[in-house]
Amino acid sequence: MKKIKFLAFYAIVAGFATSCQKDDVANEVQSETITESVSKEHLEGLAKAGVNPTGASYVTISHLGEAPVEYVKSGDILVALDKMAEQALPTNTENNVKQYVTRNLVNANTIVRVTGWTGGGNALTSRMRTGLERAIRNYNDLDLRLKFELTFGTDQSSRVDMVIYNAGGSGQGGQAEFPSGGRSGKYIQIFGGMASASNDVNEHVIGHEMGHALGFRHTDYARRRCDGSNEGQANIGALSIPGTPSANQWGQRGLDTDSIMISCFNGNEDGEFSRFDIIALRYIY
Repeated sequence: MKKIKFLAFYAIVAGFATSCQKDDVANEVQSETITESVSKEHLEGLAKAGVNPTGASYVTISHLGEAPVEYVKSGDILVALDKMAEQALPTNTENNVKQYVTRNLVNANTIVRVTGWTGGGNALTSRMRTGLERAIRNYNDLDLRLKFELTFGTDQSSRVDMVIYNAGGSGQGGQAEFPSGGRSGKYIQIFGGMASASNDVNEHVIGHEMGHALGFRHTDYARRRCDGSNEGQANIGALSIPGTPSANQWGQRGLDTDSIMISCFNGNEDGEFSRFDIIALRYIY
């Protein structure tokens, strides 16, 4: 059986055979501190944002020496405590398997400036850099209203929209923030174990995390391919995108298994968007 890896800091639940266990990687990411159990209020806030509250934790992260930011983290999604209210989604009674997007998006007709980090111990490796270049090309090739400009260096100033860096550790995957205030989620962490993954898998993981930073949810949010869990609660779901497939329950007839926004990966991905990813991106942007 092929190993299924979560696009996350750690596996919330062991689904199939995972590449690592929660306890094995709980302290791998640099500058991240995990604190006490998440309050009921914040768990409800995650659910209202359409993020699975199961296994959520508080973390404090200092991105590349910046001031510490307090987050609630679930899977590969980071929600800043001071921005939780604006992430809440309107009620949506659909509970299908589609491409999904959050309420907060990036302002259209803008240039998204991306820094691929090259400084110190957080520098992207050669394969990470190649994966990032390919992911950027994939987005730009769609001729969206968003245009992506990539620079390799150490600029994380206010003019930069995304900073993608090597977070260290041996785990594979990454984590990102949703958009806020019309701008993309800024910091995207790529875990150190991606240095040993292929260029294609790096392209897939980085493109996936960029998708979250643009506001996209997991395609299989209603029933994760990895563990069968539902990332929403009751009638709080996500905003479905017209033109993408749906089903009343999880299954091959409804799940776009080629989607770059599937919640986990098996190490054989080609890094390219699926047909329905392209429909979703062009509809939103």
